[in-house]
Amino acid sequence: MTCSTTTEGKTAPQARPHRKLVWRFLRLMCLPFFVLWVPLRLTGIKNLDNTRGGLLLLNHQSYLDPLVAGIRLQRPVCYLARDGLFDVPLIGWILRNTYTLAISQSAFRASSIREAVERMEQGFLVGVFPEGSRSSGEVKKFHRGFLALVRRVNFPVYPVGIAGTDRVFSRGSFFIRPGRVAVAYGPPLTPEEQDHLRNSRNDAELTEMMRQRVTECVHTAAESLR
Repeated sequence: MTCSTTTEGKTAPQARPHRKLVWRFLRLMCLPFFVLWVPLRLTGIKNLDNTRGGLLLLNHQSYLDPLVAGIRLQRPVCYLARDGLFDVPLIGWILRNTYTLAISQSAFRASSIREAVERMEQGFLVGVFPEGSRSSGEVKKFHRGFLALVRRVNFPVYPVGIAGTDRVFSRGSFFIRPGRVAVAYGPPLTPEEQDHLRNSRNDAELTEMMRQRVTECVHTAAESLR
């Protein structure tokens, strides 16, 4: 996969043609849904640097979260998803034929980290849900596995907060209820913060630091719905 430059001078990721077509088709089909049935509000989108790849660290409230956080962006987000999801009918086909990367539920493998870094080098955004599973209300404790990826990244790291998806599509629900949802894209970590993440070995402190940054974005997203 390579990167090309758009007419606006921004770097756009390129991939296997069928993946790009599937992503564009799904995005086109889903956009009206997030206007009419589940209106989506975005804040802080200008914090994203469209000229280079980057890493998104997101809270996880619902199975809708990957769509909500990426549907209005002009380039795909390569989410890291549990490898077991690739065996689920239909969902597995979508994951295999878009830009999703498989990771083990128990640990980040070196191959997954290497591929995620390569995607960022090619201009993609890579999305990670450090909670590991869905939560409602307060953002849960982050698993430390994502730190192995953060320590390898020389690209912007963005905290991202999602609000409202746990109400419209809660755990155990079979139908998506109408309601508003929001995403807040926070400013990227400063160079000093990224150096601290790379050099410190206090994993508990680092995971809590990043949980707090994402929590601030969740509060911003929730405020935008009031």
